[in-house]
Amino acid sequence: YQEELCGYMAGYAAVKLGYKNLGFLGGMSVPAVVRYGYGFVQGASAAAAEMGVKVEMNYSWLYGASFSASTELQTMASGWYENGTEAIFACGGNMFQSVAAAAAANDGAVVGVDVDQSSQSDTVITSAMKGLSASVQWACGKVYDGSFDEIGGTFVTLGAKDNAVGLPTATWSLTKWTVDDYNAMLAKMADGSLVVDNDYSKLDSTDSLTLNLVK
Repeated sequence: YQEELCGYMAGYAAVKLGYKNLGFLGGMSVPAVVRYGYGFVQGASAAAAEMGVKVEMNYSWLYGASFSASTELQTMASGWYENGTEAIFACGGNMFQSVAAAAAANDGAVVGVDVDQSSQSDTVITSAMKGLSASVQWACGKVYDGSFDEIGGTFVTLGAKDNAVGLPTATWSLTKWTVDDYNAMLAKMADGSLVVDNDYSKLDSTDSLTLNLVK
């Protein structure tokens, strides 16, 4: 998946909501996670530039070393919230539970990952999602129409044009960024007029975003 796209939209949405102190905590340094994180940085930076504000982001360089929940991770997230971080992108499976617990204890917010995680915690403001259902339907459709040979044994990357990345609109609560605005951004990603970089080696601060790499 082009995780950088939904990561971008989540970062953009968070800043549009008024959050200026963000965090990214990833589970492991694997391609999907680093794409999510780099997209999140780019989206937050773009929204900040549009709004004329400055955003600061703590970014976990060690990626938490695990996708599991832990007291150590909850303590780390709590420390971020206590020191001013307002919303953290919890990018990695069950580690969400630790970040959500820290957010609940510190009046903080969380960005979910992969699926709509709003049902798991009231702290969730949005989720950077992969279109898992749409992807399965697409692949199964290839079986039924006899064209599976086109994708069997190949590597396919799915993105906006495939309805395979996005934010949850069914539980939309982003009062300062509308579903129509979101759909317009998604359309630009699908037609290529909005390009999000996936080269993680370029991760760095920008004029509108100060990135603090936490080792």
